[in-house]
Amino acid sequence: MTSPARLTPTNAIDALPRLRGRTPMAPSALVLSVLIPVYNERATIELILDQVHAVPVRKEIICVDDFSTDGTRELLQRMKDAGRIDKLIFHDLNRGKGAAIRTALAASTGNVVIVQDADLEYDPADWPALLEPILDGRADAVFGSRFLGGPHRVLYFWHSVGNLCLTTFSNMLTNLNLTDMETCYKAIRGEVARALHLTSDRFGFEPEITARLSRAKVRIFEVPISYSGRTYAEGKKIGWKDGVAAIVHILRFNLLA
Repeated sequence: MTSPARLTPTNAIDALPRLRGRTPMAPSALVLSVLIPVYNERATIELILDQVHAVPVRKEIICVDDFSTDGTRELLQRMKDAGRIDKLIFHDLNRGKGAAIRTALAASTGNVVIVQDADLEYDPADWPALLEPILDGRADAVFGSRFLGGPHRVLYFWHSVGNLCLTTFSNMLTNLNLTDMETCYKAIRGEVARALHLTSDRFGFEPEITARLSRAKVRIFEVPISYSGRTYAEGKKIGWKDGVAAIVHILRFNLLA
């Protein structure tokens, strides 16, 4: 009698389309890996960690400092020594947000992972809404959309237009009907996220992971989230050049990679 084939990281994604029934997860079994890429966020990193700790779920907090130069690294080390960070990894040069997320993902062990920016634009109080479709067994990945009616700070019109254009272009190639492809908040089952072949180092991470999830035919949900965007004076880092680069990334990861 032959034993059933075991899933390995290389074939786990291929097997997912066959696992279409509900796959609920007991809330008591949840371990959320919080992946926090950090670059020059000395002014906000302590507050975001306070917000992360305030969410009543079992979690491992993984911070990756992408070669900060403003004293953030030293502050992170003190918080690690105080037990406020479970895993702290330092990049020895600035490699970009995508690279920092990949480093954190490789160090994760949770059965759900989520990226948490360190700049206070996204509120961890929204995590329960993101986790519910996964815990209920309806989703393998949940995107938090800033455009589905959640409260948000009123800021740049052209940023919202650019986001709509990028999301629409991505949807045309992935055949998904997302409203916010560029959102930071993507909660993903741990075994799914760690089986994805991710390569992007900088802000191409969002188009890439969306394309990879679409290609893997996983069950994707969207839920509304709140959003408190920053001005450039407050430290916002993304500009129009990143939007142009995102178009290239969408083409690359949907048609070439």
